[in-house]
Amino acid sequence: MIFSLVGLPGSGKTTVGRQLARRLGLPFADSDHVIEARLGCSIREFFEREGEARFRDIESEVIDTLTQGPRQVLSTGGGVVLRQENRLHLHARCSVIYLKSSPEELFRRLRHDLHRPLLQVADPLDKLRDLFTQRDPLYREVAHFVLETGRPSVSTLVNMIVMQLELSGNLAKS
Repeated sequence: MIFSLVGLPGSGKTTVGRQLARRLGLPFADSDHVIEARLGCSIREFFEREGEARFRDIESEVIDTLTQGPRQVLSTGGGVVLRQENRLHLHARCSVIYLKSSPEELFRRLRHDLHRPLLQVADPLDKLRDLFTQRDPLYREVAHFVLETGRPSVSTLVNMIVMQLELSGNLAKS
């Protein structure tokens, strides 16, 4: 079983994913890091040079490959749910956990982050609100579990995920 984390930028997918993988004794993969290794440059540079549509094409190829791979914990990019093929692959091949965060909480975490291309705008909070409105229904569509992140510690979130996976029988089947 592949355990995949989805959510808006800054929701904690990579941080929580690493800890979850450690807790479950599984390898960890971050689709954005796999994409950057494949591109040989940062996502931000590629976005600026080639545009979002081309980036999404590559992201879909990487998601298709990663979701067919061995048992692991997979952190995905915030926009992975924009393509239906990604949603289908994730939902069918993985146990998907949506780390749901409010736009205000994300803004608090990300206000000084210069590495997220979609947030390099005049009003990042407004952009996060737009992203939430657009993507929340898509995250819910793909997710098997929705976890409100709020302000609990990473270890508390990992415990909550493990408890959900155990209660659902997803850890026993793997």
